[in-house]
Amino acid sequence: MGSSNKKKREKKKDFNKAKLKVGKAKAKAANFTDTSFKSKSIVVNQHTLAALDGVDLVGLFKQHLNQAINSKSDKLRQEALVQLTKDLSSKPIFNPVGVPNLLTKLLPLITDSVANVRTNFLKLLRALPPSDVAPHVEKILMYIRGGMTHLSTDIRSDTLSVLEWLIEVCPDETVSCPGGWLKTLNSFSSMLGWNPSVASTLSVKGWTSATKTSLNKVSKKNGEAQAKQITILAKFLEAGFRPETPLPYDEQRYWDSIYRMPTVPNPFAYLNLWGAQRDEDGEMYPDRISRQQVFDRKWRAAIKTGVMGAKQEGGVIGRAASVLDKVLRNAAGEGVKTVVEEKMEEVEEVEEVEEVEA
Repeated sequence: MGSSNKKKREKKKDFNKAKLKVGKAKAKAANFTDTSFKSKSIVVNQHTLAALDGVDLVGLFKQHLNQAINSKSDKLRQEALVQLTKDLSSKPIFNPVGVPNLLTKLLPLITDSVANVRTNFLKLLRALPPSDVAPHVEKILMYIRGGMTHLSTDIRSDTLSVLEWLIEVCPDETVSCPGGWLKTLNSFSSMLGWNPSVASTLSVKGWTSATKTSLNKVSKKNGEAQAKQITILAKFLEAGFRPETPLPYDEQRYWDSIYRMPTVPNPFAYLNLWGAQRDEDGEMYPDRISRQQVFDRKWRAAIKTGVMGAKQEGGVIGRAASVLDKVLRNAAGEGVKTVVEEKMEEVEEVEEVEEVEA
């Protein structure tokens, strides 16, 4: 009993309110510092506020690069990418690690789960010089094809933005590098469900009766995503079907091509002298004729059938399919004209008619 009463008294002490002693201040600690003073200004003599004095800029760049790759904080990765973009956008460009190392480390961010990280990564890519990007198009396309077949709709859509940027800065290298033509078309097939193996089974009478196997089911939510896929496919085909611009004859360039060392990296890549054996999908198609021949043989029927079905969907999907259909029809002719060039020609024809009538 004694032990029980003792425990009760100890518990009761915990709930007792402290008795206030009126008129007596609380005792201050021995190391108490009085901070009750008020000052309008604080004067600091002989100090500098330059933030970058004594800072290792190369080490700071590598630290931001490491944070963008390995940090578990989404916010920290976004801020690191913003800082890297600022360094790459400066005049002159500050990139101590080089574009090859930068791309090798950052390309996996194409399929990052955070949307803001993917957006900032695309901004970083746009800050890179196109001449430094061209030798690494094959590596970039490998990650792009992985993102195009991702299960997430948002990641697939952002990956298409990366592909659109690559077509803008390096159109020829994108469609002519090893695997750049057919493998990319295979990825578009997986996204849109326009498979050449099932194209022959599609009924002309009833377009809705065909089974569609794609990563992107048509709905109001995904309609814009599918329209974007068709639009980027049109740009990709337009880049592949664009005829090569003949260079004017230059005698010095002619003799340089015979007797001087090539100035481009891996000038004989199309021969594949030391690389792994390639299949048809992994081959290089360096000119428009070879690309168009293999496209007509493997993909034209399937894409044409898919375009017919997409045009009947109407809305943004139908408009995007109309642009793709125009690219296909232009590719069937002798020369390939862009949609913008056709519109400009139409405007010029109208102006000429108005001048004649006047």
